[in-house]
Amino acid sequence: MEEKESKKVIALMSGTSCDSIDAGLCEVMPDMSVKLIQGINHPYPEHIRAKIFSAFRDDISLKELCQLNFAVGKCFADAANILIGEFGKPDFISSHGQTVYHYPFDEKLDNISLKSTLQIGESSVIAKETGCMVISNFREKDIAYGGQGAPLVCFADEKWFRGKYKNQNSYPDESNNNFINFAIQNIGGISNVTVVSKDCDTFGFDTGCGNIMIDYCVQKFFGQKYDKDGEIAASGKICESWLDCLLQDEYYYIEPPKTTGREYFSPKYIENILKTSPSDPKDIIATLTALTAKTIAQAYDRFIYPSVSIDTAVIGGGGAYNKTLMKYLRQYLPKRIELKTHEDYGISNNFKEVMAFALLGYCTFYGISNNLPCCTGADKRTVLGKITTA
Repeated sequence: MEEKESKKVIALMSGTSCDSIDAGLCEVMPDMSVKLIQGINHPYPEHIRAKIFSAFRDDISLKELCQLNFAVGKCFADAANILIGEFGKPDFISSHGQTVYHYPFDEKLDNISLKSTLQIGESSVIAKETGCMVISNFREKDIAYGGQGAPLVCFADEKWFRGKYKNQNSYPDESNNNFINFAIQNIGGISNVTVVSKDCDTFGFDTGCGNIMIDYCVQKFFGQKYDKDGEIAASGKICESWLDCLLQDEYYYIEPPKTTGREYFSPKYIENILKTSPSDPKDIIATLTALTAKTIAQAYDRFIYPSVSIDTAVIGGGGAYNKTLMKYLRQYLPKRIELKTHEDYGISNNFKEVMAFALLGYCTFYGISNNLPCCTGADKRTVLGKITTA
């Protein structure tokens, strides 16, 4: 087996919110720890971003999607080249791409599974424009092995959080009572959690909507991209009757493993729920913010606490900066659970997923299995990712 060495990796990704291309130069060590050297948020060109949102709405032609795959690849390469210009070429690039469609359902056609996912950002373009090997397309193989292709960051969460203990001045006792049971909660466009504990195998799932519906309505009613610091939500009131109605959505009751995305919480879905919303837009934002917090808390009640007790919830993603969302989360979660951020554990909140995909790429490079079937539902451990040479 090849002896592993530390590698410099530029990791690239763009999430459900499509705010920007997150690019990070990372050093990945053989013990699976990752150090972020420099991270940047590289904006999409205005018309490319608009075209991506057209793809989300299923409002572009096959020709336009084909073109967009290559155009987004060039945008990803541009982001990488900013870091290359400052730090030189990495050992390789690890690119998640931009998800435009994710279909993790067991529908069949002629008895052939239609479970699938599509990330654009052509790796050949990135390789040509940067002169670097590119590792990409991580989700497809997990789906090929019967999984949902998500969540994949659980793999990094397990490596980074398993085995930490409460009192750093003492050693874990034989009963494992000193180990911390973590819920690693990301609140991006979609909210997802990873449970890392000595008492059970690591598992994870998407708890539901994160910022998708909040962002959509903030744009619709206030002309802003997002609710900065949760200020709009703080100025409104929660409409409890509407919130109770929204909480009845069937997704929240499905047993894990499960994933969701824009395909489910779509503009059509949001416009439909707005038909019964309160009249004051501020109350709409407040209630949708409460929905994100409450669905997280209810997911813990239904799917985590029956298996394991949680000591600490580590909150990351854009939602961690929403003070009103964090206030609601504190209100809905049991007081015994301590709320922390990724920064408390030396992990960049802004670039946590970039660091995770740097690690996934590192494992692909060395042929190390980098999916967790207990999180994705895949039939077996396997090596995710495809390699494109420069």
